[in-house]
Order: sequence, then structure tokens, then C-alpha cells
Amino acid sequence: MWALQPLLRRKLQRRGREEAGYLQAIEERFGYYTQAPTDGGYVWVHAVSLGETRAAAVLLQALRAAQPGIRILLTHGTATGRAQGVSLLQEGDVQVWQPWDTPAAVQRFLTHFKPCVGIILETELWPNWVAECNKAHVPLVLVNARMSEKSMHQAQRLAWLSRPAYQGLSAVLAQTQADAERLQNLGAKVDAVLGNLKFDAKPDALQLAQALVWKEKFKRPVLLFTSSREGEEVMWLDTLQALKDAPLDHQDHIHAVHWLVVPRHPQRFDEVAALIAERGWKVSRRSQWTDGPNLDAQDDADAIWLGDSLGEMALYYGLSDAALLGGSFAPLGGQNLIEATACGCPVVMGPHTFNFAEAAQLAEEAGAALRVEDMAQAVTTALQMVRFGPDENAHVQACMVFSQAHRGAAQRTAQALLPYLTTN
Repeated sequence: MWALQPLLRRKLQRRGREEAGYLQAIEERFGYYTQAPTDGGYVWVHAVSLGETRAAAVLLQALRAAQPGIRILLTHGTATGRAQGVSLLQEGDVQVWQPWDTPAAVQRFLTHFKPCVGIILETELWPNWVAECNKAHVPLVLVNARMSEKSMHQAQRLAWLSRPAYQGLSAVLAQTQADAERLQNLGAKVDAVLGNLKFDAKPDALQLAQALVWKEKFKRPVLLFTSSREGEEVMWLDTLQALKDAPLDHQDHIHAVHWLVVPRHPQRFDEVAALIAERGWKVSRRSQWTDGPNLDAQDDADAIWLGDSLGEMALYYGLSDAALLGGSFAPLGGQNLIEATACGCPVVMGPHTFNFAEAAQLAEEAGAALRVEDMAQAVTTALQMVRFGPDENAHVQACMVFSQAHRGAAQRTAQALLPYLTTN
């Protein structure tokens, strides 16, 4: 890890050309800070990326209610996570990059901020973090913890490195019983199974209200390809082209909806726009809308809407009548479908959901999500759902029931963390 530091700097410079946030405060990643050294007492919360930061939001709300006056040290690994995390800060809180996993960088981080506890969300575990926190007597707790079968086998192949890290955690609070069992196989001490924090995240009410206003102007239903990943957009566009080239009755079918795509990674917005244009479709970008999609884009059957903004997923789900789940059509493990269902947007998912296996299974059992074998079947199923499916409203209702049934993890997690919290 020490030898890789120059490569990390080069990677940050490359990423920074597409996302300027990666060029911000680079030295923090190596344990050098502009903030004055503190007298300690921080509750360190690590949320590596955007999804974890959204989960951190509901946890922090519950922690502040349970223990008023706590000061938060918030760390991230990605630019989108850090940008989202700014909204979670209160007076006295600090936000910096996560320390690179070398003993020296972690020691400087711990010495500078003197946290009383480290709370790590979901999966982000680094061996030197654990070792140095143990030396400094800083308890580390993995919360909202998940572990896929694939990740467990990868960790087992590096057991000499992973097992001491998992054994060194003070506690683990798992999402599901299956996650708990896999984490225990790696040596972790699992204290409880508390559910998924993301069920407690409430969609942005203003965005949902805006979506309803815009949707009144639409002449056709909207189908969303959410959190699309590299390679999947090609599958999707190939499927649309095949339907477009089909007999006239099928052409009418494909043109009977508006198509909206939101890539998972913002640095790919331009790439996806170019890919759509190369296939002969027109592109209408959210960044160019003023009061919703322009009228030409609404009337044009060959226009695809591109969601090229950050922090507006509730708006996109509110506009949509159903969503194809990105990451599930290539063997990438899927993306989180909880936010979609919380917005009342039914999900059509492919075969690869191992990163969110239980949430996907529960959503399917509840009728909030449908499972298909491939992209072609996903597009056809979604079209049938919004055009000819008498059960469309039933799927929407199932989404709301499913979301409501699984809330409460934030309060349970906050209560489990109380023994570790101190205030100055």
C-alpha cells in the first residue's frame, strides 16, 4: 500500500479531469490536514460513496436524536460521496477524505482527530485501519453490513489478510441473517441483524412533487433505465433497435413510451450521450431542461432522455412508471432498488443481484419487483407493464407496502451504537 501511493496520485489526477472533486484536498488522503489538531471525541463515520452516504444520513439523524451534541467526523472515498456528505454536516462536524491504508497515514488521521469510535458503513474495511485503531484503542463497528457470496469467497482466498481485519472489529451489525453468516465465516463478531438503513431514507418530497407536475404534461408513460453500467447501455440500445426494426405493430409498441436513462457514474454522462446519438437516437439531457423535458423531446419518438444530474433520483423515479435495474443485466451484482420502490416505481431486474440479494428477493416476493432473464425480456416486460398490464397500480401499491414493512433499522442501529458514543 505504501508503494502504491504514486499510482493513487496519478489515478486521482485522471479522475479529476472528469470529476473535479477528486482534486480537492488530495493530501488528506495521506493524513495531512489543514484543520488544527482537535481535542478528540469525534464519532468517525465512514461512508465511502454516494449510496453509503445516503444510508449515513438516516443513521446520523437517529444518532443525533439519541445522543444530542455528538460531533461527527465524516469520511468518504469518492467525489460523489463527499459532495452528498456536505449536506449532513452540522456546526462542529468535520469532513475529510478517508485515510489511505498505510500505518503512517492512519496513525496521522487518528492522532489528528482522536475519534472515540469508528462507524463504517456496509463493506468498506481496510486492514491497516483495523490494526491501527486497535493499537489506539478506538473501537471500530461495521454497520448496515453486507457480504455477498462472491465477496466472501474472494476474502477467503486472502484469509491471511482478511481474517485479522474482520476479527479486529469491535462489533458488526448486519443487514440480513445471510450477511451475518458470511461475515461470521470470515471471523467477524456479529452482534445483531438489524435490517437495512436504506429503507429508512425518505425520498425528496420536493422532487416527487416536481415530478408530478411535469408528468401531467406527458403524453406517454415513462420507462427508466436506472443506474446503468458500462456495457449494459449497449444491450439496452440493441434491444430497442431490434424492436424498432420489427413489424409496424411492434414499432408502435416501442414508441408508445418515453425512455429515460440515468448512468450509475456521472463521469460517463457524456459517453452515454454519445453512444445514444451514435445509434441514431436524439438525446434530451436533464441539464438542458428548464421546466421539464422540452416539448420537442416529448413529441419525438426517437428521443431518449438522459438524466445527467446528481442528487435527483427521486425526481427520475417520480417521473417513471417502471424502472430497469442497472447492474443486474451484466454480472455486476445489481444496484440498490430500495429508493425506487420507496418512490412507488416498480422495478424490472435481471439475473445478477448478488450484491443486494435479500432486498431483491423480498421485493420480488412482495410484487414490487419482477425478475427476468435478460435485457430483451426486461424491455418487453416493462413495456407490457405500463402499456397493457392491468396490475400496474398493484405493483405501485406493492412498492409502498414493501418499503413501509422494512423500516426501523436506523433506530435499532442507533440504540446498538449508544454504548460507544461519548461527547465532549
